Amino acid sequence: MKTRKFLAAAILALGFGLTSFAQKTVMVGGAAMYPNKNIIENAVNSKDHTTLVAAVKAAGLVETLQGKGPFTVFAPTNEAFSKLPAGTVETLLKPENIKSLQTILTYHVVAGKMNSSDIAKAIKAGKGKASLKTVSGGTLTAWMDGKDLYISDESGNKAKVTISDVNQSNGVIHVVDAVLLPKM
Repeated sequence: MKTRKFLAAAILALGFGLTSFAQKTVMVGGAAMYPNKNIIENAVNSKDHTTLVAAVKAAGLVETLQGKGPFTVFAPTNEAFSKLPAGTVETLLKPENIKSLQTILTYHVVAGKMNSSDIAKAIKAGKGKASLKTVSGGTLTAWMDGKDLYISDESGNKAKVTISDVNQSNGVIHVVDAVLLPKM
């Protein structure tokens, strides 16, 4: 009887171990991104995403990104936001520009969970490019340059995925080095 209980406990522990292995914790912006926490719970801890978090709060999108999802988020870093023309972020954070801010932020979100392997399959099926419909109604284009994954916006601007497959309880984050802009 003791052997059976021990064996059952060992199998259960192994099962939990495999689950955490399949969804590993990734470091982003000096903080652990835990796969059992949602997008917002993780993003607020990343030192590289303080601008994005401030923008999500200003746009009133915190509850949405804490929701069930799943979501695929292409998350620009602070450095990505700093590449925008001077004053752009400050202007977008003003209450009178909330609709534009919401459109830009939701342009970085695709409904459903797409890990890098899912995106790669879509690129292969699309003969080198994959169109991704965003929550804002726009389109992003995914493509590869060697082993690097890139995302282009509707104007042809490109962002490189610098950290992929940051699994969340309600989706996945891919860190990008540029802000993607919809046609407005």
